[in-house]
Amino acid sequence: MATLHSAESALVGGAPREHAKAAAILIHGRGATPESMLPLADAFGRDDVLYVAARATGNTWYPQTFLAPIEANEPWLSSALAVIGTLVERLEGEGFGARRIAVIGFSQGACLSCEFAARNARRYGAIIALTGGLIGPPSTKRDYSGSLDGTPVFLGSSDVDPHIPLDRVEETDEVLTRLGAKVDKRIYPGMGHTVNEDEVMAARTMLSEIAA
Repeated sequence: MATLHSAESALVGGAPREHAKAAAILIHGRGATPESMLPLADAFGRDDVLYVAARATGNTWYPQTFLAPIEANEPWLSSALAVIGTLVERLEGEGFGARRIAVIGFSQGACLSCEFAARNARRYGAIIALTGGLIGPPSTKRDYSGSLDGTPVFLGSSDVDPHIPLDRVEETDEVLTRLGAKVDKRIYPGMGHTVNEDEVMAARTMLSEIAA
């Protein structure tokens, strides 16, 4: 069986722990690396945020599409979600309360961000999903428990993304809102599979509010 993921290989950047006012966990997409996420963190323009960029074994968090049956992506999916949970716990142990922690993902990482928040509902500083949605086939029952308790959630996506169907983004909005999140959903007509300036500015604002 392939080696599963580990929190030990995460890459750290941004503000030193002793000076950071907030922390953000960065989750890269399929085929990417944590190193590829740090330029995005730089674009957020916050020198008071500690960034912890998680690393997927083999640069892929789970092997199939996020729309595949859940079991088709196991045990990698559970391992990926556990990495995020471990990083949250470590940051809390270093003095960052959950309200000062953001989880930020792009594409496959955005899907993980949404699924982690839904499965581990509590008040976080922010959940920022850049082109992603909840994981599982259309028939998936979304009977998550707990409450996100007003957690700010950003969902940004294209209306024609080849990997993330618009209806899944809309479903994710509905589910996370039902769990108590304050969702800011922005759909960008004709956008490619990328991150645009409006999304960067939105993330910057959310991080600013966490660090205030």
